[in-house]
Amino acid sequence: MQCRRRFLGLAVCLASLFSGSVWRDASAKESEKLNVLFIAIDDLNCRLGCYGFEHIQSPNIDRLAKQGLRFDRAYCQFPSCGPSRASVLTGLRPNTTGVLHNCIRFRDVSPDVVTLPQLFRQNDYHVARVGKIFYQSVPTDIGTSGQDDPNSWDEVVNPHGRDKDEEHLLTVYTPDLPLPDQMCYLKAEGSDLEQTDGKSITETIRLLEENQDRPFFIAAGLYRPHIPYIAPKKYFDLYDLNKTQLPALPGNYRDRVPAAALASTPVWPNFGTTEREARECILAYDACVSFVDAQVGRLLEALDRLKLRERTLIVLWGDHGYHLGEHGLWRKNSLYEESARTPLIFAGAGIKPSAEGCFRRVEFVDIYPTIAGLAGLKAPENLEGISLQPLLENPKAVWERPAYTQVQFRENPGYSVRSGRWNYVEWGKGGRAGRELYDQNIDLQELNNLIDQPDHAVAQKKLQSLLRQKFGGE
Repeated sequence: MQCRRRFLGLAVCLASLFSGSVWRDASAKESEKLNVLFIAIDDLNCRLGCYGFEHIQSPNIDRLAKQGLRFDRAYCQFPSCGPSRASVLTGLRPNTTGVLHNCIRFRDVSPDVVTLPQLFRQNDYHVARVGKIFYQSVPTDIGTSGQDDPNSWDEVVNPHGRDKDEEHLLTVYTPDLPLPDQMCYLKAEGSDLEQTDGKSITETIRLLEENQDRPFFIAAGLYRPHIPYIAPKKYFDLYDLNKTQLPALPGNYRDRVPAAALASTPVWPNFGTTEREARECILAYDACVSFVDAQVGRLLEALDRLKLRERTLIVLWGDHGYHLGEHGLWRKNSLYEESARTPLIFAGAGIKPSAEGCFRRVEFVDIYPTIAGLAGLKAPENLEGISLQPLLENPKAVWERPAYTQVQFRENPGYSVRSGRWNYVEWGKGGRAGRELYDQNIDLQELNNLIDQPDHAVAQKKLQSLLRQKFGGE
């Protein structure tokens, strides 16, 4: 009997030691997982200090860029909120997702796709969203989930701030347009924390605090600088209207490009606003950028306070570019550089700082495979981008992939390919509604259309072949 008791005691002791060892191993593996903080900013273009706009007050995003890698030539696949976000979050091009305008829910046309946050959820991360990640109409859907994807999240927060309640106070210069499209602004009273984006960051910080001891994928979606341009008054005071300039256009510019290229602003130029009204709206946009930058600063401070920086990958992106009078255009939905090119910054765990940034041309479909690869997760095999890890290791590595962007606005679809020094564009089937060719080495503003010039015939033919291989056509 005594021997039997000793044997049972030894068995219990060994079982206890074994289970403790298993628990410690599992705990260690959990702590080694890479967290992800995914920051999406609505309608944010490259008008930031770190992208060469020295007058813009964006110290927190600028600092993040210095601490990681800034991609200087990152292009969205569709310059409109719904299609772009669906493409980023599925790693698929718009023609594959089937999302070609804001009224299509991607699950209705691609029901079986595994989204980026869903992949992390399948791998035992706590996955949460605050604010706008999948498509929401702004400001209409603020405070609601909009066209969200429940399969992608464990937890969802839809903040609602005083900006939503004070829309009746807006200064509006285009009253015939619906509110999500109006040129309008408000110098808001009150503090940052009362605004929807202020509340969004407060909620995101709460999620960081509550989940700091387990692996997480937390997505923070900020609504500004999307119309209506609303920010606390102190951010407007950072800028001088007398120094805020409306971009100039060459003489007879409208005759130099296809009509389809300017269709995104049907009342051309600048929706019929006066020069002063347009400049006021540019200043309001800049104020919103500085407001959003301050919220990003709050988030990064919390990450450091919680000592999460060393095991958290930070990815900051704008869903597409944005026009502020360039080409006489406003907002997005064009294929010009200001609309298709977007901010993209990787920082945090595992990212080597590079003050110079990366000048290789990359696409937003590359974001999904990059994040999955850095986290050591097996991504779906059908993704249409490739990992940016070689460029994260060496920003000057050989990288010769073209960047493709498409748009469907009114009757004529448009397609562009950026390769080498060129941007080649076709409007309508086979370019029947017009074509454009720009030498970005000497004309980054894309004001001199070189289409059909004999000196560039070889390059034009090659670019046309690339475009039609990707999108079809004659």
